[in-house]
Amino acid sequence: MKNPRQIAFEALLKIHREGAYSNLVLDSMLSANPGLDERDRAFISNLVYGTLDHMIIIDYNLGLYLNQPAKKLKPELHTILVLGAYQILFMDKVPDHAAVSESVQLAKVNKSSFAASLVNAVLRRVADNGLKYPEGNEGTAEYLSVRYSCPQWLIEMWIQAYGYRNAEGLASKALEPADLTVRVNTLKTDPEDLMWKLAEDGVVANSSTILKDAMVLENTGPVDELAAYKEGLFHVQDLSSQLCCLALHANPGDTVFDMCAAPGGKTFTVAELMKGEGTVKSFDIYQSRVELIREGAKRLGLDNVSTYFSDASYYNPNYGVADRILCDVPCSGLGIIRRKPEIRFKNKPEIDKLPEIQYKILCNSIRYLKPGGRIVYSTCTLNPAENDEVCDRFLAEHPDFTVADYLTRIPRYSQTDKYLTLMPHLHGTDGFFIAAFEKIN
Repeated sequence: MKNPRQIAFEALLKIHREGAYSNLVLDSMLSANPGLDERDRAFISNLVYGTLDHMIIIDYNLGLYLNQPAKKLKPELHTILVLGAYQILFMDKVPDHAAVSESVQLAKVNKSSFAASLVNAVLRRVADNGLKYPEGNEGTAEYLSVRYSCPQWLIEMWIQAYGYRNAEGLASKALEPADLTVRVNTLKTDPEDLMWKLAEDGVVANSSTILKDAMVLENTGPVDELAAYKEGLFHVQDLSSQLCCLALHANPGDTVFDMCAAPGGKTFTVAELMKGEGTVKSFDIYQSRVELIREGAKRLGLDNVSTYFSDASYYNPNYGVADRILCDVPCSGLGIIRRKPEIRFKNKPEIDKLPEIQYKILCNSIRYLKPGGRIVYSTCTLNPAENDEVCDRFLAEHPDFTVADYLTRIPRYSQTDKYLTLMPHLHGTDGFFIAAFEKIN
């Protein structure tokens, strides 16, 4: 069986080289090493997520003792150094000497034996001098970028869009773990009974103060191994996504289209809010993800859900019309960095291409909407170009639509927020954007 640090090294290297999602890579790595105990699994997860979370501040500290920027090193060597530095700077229970010696050993067996002495020298200096922050530029985007390990372009965008305080709040919150929030399957149980059922497996469940059918879970272990999960009594879903579903105002008996549905959480919540009556048509462009939605609906006992392999940017008259449409478009994901820390390192030019795709999906989706119907546009990003600007353009070019009243009890981050922008440090949710429109009858 591989050493836990070796597994973490391989996971980080794969994420760096392939731009893969950390949760998928880590799940794959852990599954490939079934002999690991829970302590080792937790240690590996901490190494991978923690290193990704703090990459920029770690690179800054390494750079103090290198002759070149840390990120210009060979990928293997860079990964070994940041992994070692993370243990020294942020893991109190790991002795510095262990972090250094184990990193030197990683260098010797991972194409970096030539630099074993460099690894030893640099990490010893990191250990001797401790965590360092930039001095003399507090209150700037550059300082926030290093302090909270967030790319400077992203900090600058947040400052311009939401102000300095919110930018700092967003960057700071991105370093904190996200709550595990679930939606109670009200067709099978209620919050109180589910709480008792979860307690039998040692799970602590706390009712949400925002939504009556939402709960925050602690001490779960693998969620899909819980008896309550297997019985279809809940599904995992952040509060922001649940609020998005409420904005749809779907009624029992309605026909609802979920245009970009995978992995299916919003489809499931809408179907439950409709009390299992009517129809929810759930679409996705990837067949494998359509299967996930189908399996999830079956587990939850949602007979009013039907799934379709379909591209939401193209119209298909065979699908019919809908009373309500949920248009949760593909986005940059800048609101869920704390769940997928590698998102912060996305390529900005690629992000800049997204608004046109999002607008195309929104414009195609309204072709299915009945007069008097409602469509909700949403993203899990905090980027005005993907959010407010798409919606403003939509209203300007579609005079037969108007902004609908929705979620008025949820405070806006500022008086200038025309739609609803949810922020982790203000609302306790993922970063999320919701806009609801009604088609004039």
